[in-house]
Amino acid sequence: MNFKILKPALTACLLFVTVLSFAQKDFQGKAYYESKTTVDMSNFGGGQLSEERKKEIAGRMKSMLEKTFILTFNQSESIYKEEERLEAPSTGRGPRFGAMSFTGGDQYKNVRDQELLQEQEFFGKQFLIKDELQQLKWELGSETKTIGQYTCFKATAVKKASGFDISNFGRRPSGDEDKKDEEEKPKEIMVTAWYTPQIPVNQGPDKYWGLPGLILEINADKTTILCSKIVLNPSEKDEMKVPSKGKEVTQAEYDAIVKKKMEEMQAMRGGRGGNRGGGGRR
Repeated sequence: MNFKILKPALTACLLFVTVLSFAQKDFQGKAYYESKTTVDMSNFGGGQLSEERKKEIAGRMKSMLEKTFILTFNQSESIYKEEERLEAPSTGRGPRFGAMSFTGGDQYKNVRDQELLQEQEFFGKQFLIKDELQQLKWELGSETKTIGQYTCFKATAVKKASGFDISNFGRRPSGDEDKKDEEEKPKEIMVTAWYTPQIPVNQGPDKYWGLPGLILEINADKTTILCSKIVLNPSEKDEMKVPSKGKEVTQAEYDAIVKKKMEEMQAMRGGRGGNRGGGGRR
């Protein structure tokens, strides 16, 4: 028997079986992601806070800036949601810091129909973001690295910056500083993704998708999302339940609502700070 011929044949056969497993109608997978956003505390509170106070605030903000998510996916659909964990009753998925209150529900992506749906609660109001999937112009590179047991390839893209950056909340620039911040605020963000063709699905964490393999890592501005665990074809499959609660808005409409409210809050906080600085006059 010619083993030199047999070995490539067996490899090809195994590859064919792997491809068939992903092509099954009931195929499903789960990917667990750790998401972390960094915050520049240097000018937090307008530079009026002590280092000890900044550390205390950073600790309180950690729960909203470091989260674990689960992406449940098949060939055309995915549900991205925060992993449930025991926390204080006042916390949820999304920032709850001081007067801030906006939490996100399940996010649904359908790459076949190019559809995005996400339930979002903002200051007591429930919204349903319904929009087309954002299509990034990915540039595929040849650089590789290993994440877990998977070989990943690098891809990059540029996207527009969102209307509100949670990592800048709490900073109090004014006058010339405000204008300077507006001028220096990035209009575009470089996104670096690492995807694996070993899991040939067009899916990824959060709103990222569109690569020839599951995205296992995302680096975008101050946020990093990294896959820590993957389960393929779990014994118990989850239902792909499409979000349906809330006032229907587009992503642009929702971003405008958030930006307006945050600007109002920043102005109110700045006003209170000015009164304190003026010897407590009412």
